[in-house]
Amino acid sequence: MVQVLDTTLRNAGDPTLNLMFAARKSVFVDLLRWNVPVRDGRHEIDQFDDDHARYLIALSDDGRHLASARLLPTTRPHILDTLFPNLCEGTPPRGPDIMEITRFCLDRSLRAVDRRRVRDQLVTAIVKHALQNGVATYTGVAEMGWFQQVLSFGWDCRPLGLPTEHEGAMLCALRIAVEADTPSCLTAAGIWSPVAAPDFQERRASGARG
Repeated sequence: MVQVLDTTLRNAGDPTLNLMFAARKSVFVDLLRWNVPVRDGRHEIDQFDDDHARYLIALSDDGRHLASARLLPTTRPHILDTLFPNLCEGTPPRGPDIMEITRFCLDRSLRAVDRRRVRDQLVTAIVKHALQNGVATYTGVAEMGWFQQVLSFGWDCRPLGLPTEHEGAMLCALRIAVEADTPSCLTAAGIWSPVAAPDFQERRASGARG
């Protein structure tokens, strides 16, 4: 069984968030060699990890990090408008019903047979979060390989501009519309995979930042 926590950094000292930050360091710094900040040599945490960020975290029964994603409000500084506005043909989308998906992270400990299942559960949780919280659109920045995967999920996903080279990778800005029929579209593509009802929890967790 997998549980997905919907959580924030409102206070201090939550070990679940530190598990996520450690997993992000393992994936984005150790594996992918991103040039992003690392705190205490263990946690990947940047300037957007603040009290306004939300986190969806998939955990195993014994509390291990399986996957996670960070959601940023676009009414405040976020990755697309702050670091990569050049990826958009026009102004990066902003609004109270628009959030940015960042740091989509699948734990390196996952076996190949489990990666797709956990990925689909996290994508499903992202859509459920939108439908339950009035989010009409997600934006994001993705390398082309991941963007092509995201396009195949069956939802309404479109590029915001032409792919652009950055530090040896081709990046693309994207937008995803979330509507009432999005779950059925993901179902048709074989992606929709909700966790059991009691396991989708909204929790105002506290979180250490180092």
